[in-house]
Amino acid sequence: MAATKAAAKPQGAPVTPAYWAEACKHLMKKDRVMKRLIPQFGEACLETRGDAFVTLARSIVGQQISVKAAQTVWDRFAALPKRMEPAQVLRLKVDDMRAAGLSARKVEYLVDLALHFENGSLHVASWESMGDEEIIQELVSIRGIGRWTAEMFLIFHFLRPNILPLDDIGLINGISLNYFSGEKVSRSDAREVAAAWAPYCSVATWYIWRSLDPLPVAY
Repeated sequence: MAATKAAAKPQGAPVTPAYWAEACKHLMKKDRVMKRLIPQFGEACLETRGDAFVTLARSIVGQQISVKAAQTVWDRFAALPKRMEPAQVLRLKVDDMRAAGLSARKVEYLVDLALHFENGSLHVASWESMGDEEIIQELVSIRGIGRWTAEMFLIFHFLRPNILPLDDIGLINGISLNYFSGEKVSRSDAREVAAAWAPYCSVATWYIWRSLDPLPVAY
């Protein structure tokens, strides 16, 4: 899986995909919208900080709320534990988590996520060598993690290059805006557009998101 490995950077620093330049070249050649979009964002690209638990926790916090609101709630929540680790989250008081802006359901989801990491029921050490669908099936066993969240994890944590999150409203809206002059599109329409993006659907999706909100999403 050399093509999905990220360029080496100091520990703790954001890591970017080694395939990004190649992907952009491919997309600009194959797709007229990508040819227009990609140059607008300079050297900006997808990044990961390499912490699986934090990435999944941020995905849960960000469910069904805006990017700005998600960042606000995350900042408040992240200030509660000494370190954003499963064991630390399990020690938090529910009232404190609710006061940070988390719904009762999201509190339950975050606790269940932390429990899965703590009790060893996830094959974390094997994820790097597992296929996309294998990881998705393991993650959706956690409360609050559906296919969308699992796909966000594959994009933002593992930098997998060919994820097409058809349940993502931003992707569907962006395809509608950029390819269909704002007309409503179906999943089938979106899949047809994305046929030209393979094997870099994750990269194209990232640029579609940027067309709606220039501020990059971070998990």
